[in-house]
Amino acid sequence: MSTIVKTNKQPKLTLVGAGPGDPELITVKGIKAIQDADVILYDALASEELLLLAKRNAVKISVGKRKGSHSYKQEDINQLIVSYAFTYGHVVRLKGGDPFVFGRGFEEIQFAEAFGIETTYVPGISSSIAVAGMSGIPVTHRGAANSFWVLTATNKNGELSPEIKLAAQSNSTVVILMGLSKIYQIADVFARYGKEDEAVAVIQNGTLPDERIVVSTYKNIGKEVARHNIKPPAIIISGKVVKEQNDYFGQLALSRILNNGIVASN
Repeated sequence: MSTIVKTNKQPKLTLVGAGPGDPELITVKGIKAIQDADVILYDALASEELLLLAKRNAVKISVGKRKGSHSYKQEDINQLIVSYAFTYGHVVRLKGGDPFVFGRGFEEIQFAEAFGIETTYVPGISSSIAVAGMSGIPVTHRGAANSFWVLTATNKNGELSPEIKLAAQSNSTVVILMGLSKIYQIADVFARYGKEDEAVAVIQNGTLPDERIVVSTYKNIGKEVARHNIKPPAIIISGKVVKEQNDYFGQLALSRILNNGIVASN
């Protein structure tokens, strides 16, 4: 990394949640932070349309991490935040969804604060709730689900999260992020606890124009995902609320997707 040349500006980090994909789902406070930024370090899941809000001379750097394509390690991103804050001033770290929901955002704040950098957190709409809702699936619904789990599919070693076994035994809605590559293993766990016929939805590119959704059961969801070539980023949602797509709101959402010719329901 190059030598840090300090600016006269106060070094600052603002961690901004960009929301689930649709650029219009960012908060007003998030927009103001982007407009004020001297540097924007943005993730692959943050809409690049949001960069149009930035100052013309703002430095914009993609540090996106996706499965099989990690342009920067987390340690590198931490160092970039500190370096650019001291060099340019206000760094906005633009992250998809909410930075504190499996986004490692708090790690970045801790690292920056260790160097005496002022930090601010701007929440974002999490895909775990918004993608489900905009597809006609409420994560809670009276008589169907009084609570919901949000889990990441893997632990830090890349192995299936043991908490999925606990979630499979509950009657709650279960939302699994970053789990598409483990869909067969996840289905096996739910089947082991008698839920092979439970409704499950897999939603790719939620809230975006190219959104795709497969609705099936755990018995068949792996085959349906493969048959329809569903790709990351995608979330997995299961529970009684998935059947709520049959209600009024769900039909509207499903019709929107069907009209674009991008839904498979089995």
